[in-house]
Amino acid sequence: MKEIRLDKFLGEMGEGTRSQIKEMAKKGRIWVDGIPEKKTDRKIDPESSQVSVDGRIISYAAFEYYMLNKPQGVVSATEDRRYETVVGLIKDRKRDDLFPVGRLDIDTEGLLLITNDGDLAHQLLSPKKHVDKTYFAKIQGIIPSDAGERMKEGLILSDGTKTLPAWLEILRTGDVSEISLTIREGKFHQIKRMFETLGCNVIYLKRMSMGSLILDEALEPGEYRSLSKEELEALKRHGKEIKDQ
Repeated sequence: MKEIRLDKFLGEMGEGTRSQIKEMAKKGRIWVDGIPEKKTDRKIDPESSQVSVDGRIISYAAFEYYMLNKPQGVVSATEDRRYETVVGLIKDRKRDDLFPVGRLDIDTEGLLLITNDGDLAHQLLSPKKHVDKTYFAKIQGIIPSDAGERMKEGLILSDGTKTLPAWLEILRTGDVSEISLTIREGKFHQIKRMFETLGCNVIYLKRMSMGSLILDEALEPGEYRSLSKEELEALKRHGKEIKDQ
């Protein structure tokens, strides 16, 4: 890995602004390879240099990837004046430039990828890529018997927009039915609007998968973990495959 400036290294790891880091160095709070470092514009090797602040070793991560089980009441954003954000839930993150890949409505739960890998995010979110996203939902109202066929053909929403083909599986019927739905796009409130077109209401919605990434059932709402090596490799392969199509 190429060398980078010390203040850039520390800034990306969330240790402060460039001016704050410079002031910290003046006070002898920053050490590099066991020696106090006053010059924050010096270049270091992020992989081999040992950097510490106030005695804390700062390890460098060029990219981070987290699987979050998004809870209700939290917004899919990096910052918000009113609500807690999904990025704010990642308490032990190293980097200060994480963002959610796509968004889930405030009342929607489930899988959300949090990262700072812009290239991977673009591959997964580009409208031209048609990445499968599967949701579990509870539906109030009678689901028409031809709902599956209509969704495969593409529904016409109330504003005249036609959806791409989607795949519906009815898991349980009743006053409140349970379904699994796979879509390949992400229009505003799309699933809710699709069922409104069918005369039904979505009363609970949870995303279960996105591309090759499947929500870990062990994660409670609000919990998260880093992606495993296998999950990340599969996601990148999936992203490359749709990129090459």
